[in-house]
Amino acid sequence: MAELFDKNRNYVLGDPELEIIGSREKLAQWRHRNLGPAHYRLGRKIIYNGADINAWAQSCRVEPGKSGGK
Repeated sequence: MAELFDKNRNYVLGDPELEIIGSREKLAQWRHRNLGPAHYRLGRKIIYNGADINAWAQSCRVEPGKSGGK
């Protein structure tokens, strides 16, 4: 799979690239429910690593025609 995010970069809330996976509010909901990509919490700052986002996106991949949706 082509990588959606630069695996060597960290992304913080407010970076426009994060909008591809969800709004700031949606990401907050996922963090509260322990869903979505892995992240770091440093004080009040939330940081997403590009490699973690790519791994999460790959786990969400759906292959049409396969039973179970994955």
